[in-house]
Amino acid sequence: MNDRPNKNELAALPPIPAKRYFTIGEVSELCGVKPHVLRYWEQEFTQLKPVKRRGNRRYYQHHEVLLIRRIRELLYEQGFTISGARNRLDNRASDLAGGIEHVEVEEAPAVDTAKLREDLLDILALLKQDARPASTKR
Repeated sequence: MNDRPNKNELAALPPIPAKRYFTIGEVSELCGVKPHVLRYWEQEFTQLKPVKRRGNRRYYQHHEVLLIRRIRELLYEQGFTISGARNRLDNRASDLAGGIEHVEVEEAPAVDTAKLREDLLDILALLKQDARPASTKR
């Protein structure tokens, strides 16, 4: 019995809908991973903490669905072990946290707001002209 998806299943994951919470069944379908695997991964990856409500039901948020897809990629596509995937995720999180201090921000170019306003008013006037009924146009 092999729970791993085949190569065709790995390539085609459905888009994640714009929802706040997802049930374990929905996440299972979105990520191509069976529910019992998701429950196991919760024990192995500390970053994966779904909200639990009524009757211990799990509700995953969007960022957790993305994390599950990343875990799945590391394990199934890149061949990492669970320990290796955990280390990779931990290193990535610490790299991101450490890199925040070194981010350089480019200054936005100056905008001539008076000129911009004038241009927008000209566009608005043109739109209003085009919106007149056909009988009043010449």
